[in-house]
Amino acid sequence: MSKTVGIITGSLRKNSFSESIAQYIKNHAPAGLEFKTIEISKLPLYNQDYDGADPKEYTIFRNEIQALDGVLFITPEHNRSIPAALKNALDVGSRPYGKNVWNGKPGAIISHSPGGIGGFGANHHLRQVLTFLNVLTLAQPEVYIGSYHTLVDEKGSLSNGDTKAFIDSFLSAFTSWIEKVS
Repeated sequence: MSKTVGIITGSLRKNSFSESIAQYIKNHAPAGLEFKTIEISKLPLYNQDYDGADPKEYTIFRNEIQALDGVLFITPEHNRSIPAALKNALDVGSRPYGKNVWNGKPGAIISHSPGGIGGFGANHHLRQVLTFLNVLTLAQPEVYIGSYHTLVDEKGSLSNGDTKAFIDSFLSAFTSWIEKVS
């Protein structure tokens, strides 16, 4: 039975490295998984004043998350943490209180940065938030991709064979994780 996994990218930039990784994953999805991009760029900033009279973007987003069998977060690191747009999406999905659409979903994280530590700070800040939201986050393998800009071709597509193999092995572990906790 096929499972649908949402991909949420923390970068809003066109042709971002997060999008490059997401595209590779969509093109190399293991049997039994279908990956779907979940758009977060149009979400208004979360404001509790909206609870009960939510913007339509909130409702659409929450319904999309609710329908997923799992979620994969692909994020750059911004100032040793996660991008503001990603945090906003997490907040929108967890509110109003008691209606957390993330609750119990299997999840995983891929972080990246132009530096050598591959978004370690973002990865662990995101894990902290996901734990609170009860996203059942894959612990191993951890995926930090450093110096991503050196791993892509002139069109921005992932071209490094070792990185592709690493992502493929991660996808295998993530597939098993989803099957185990679903």
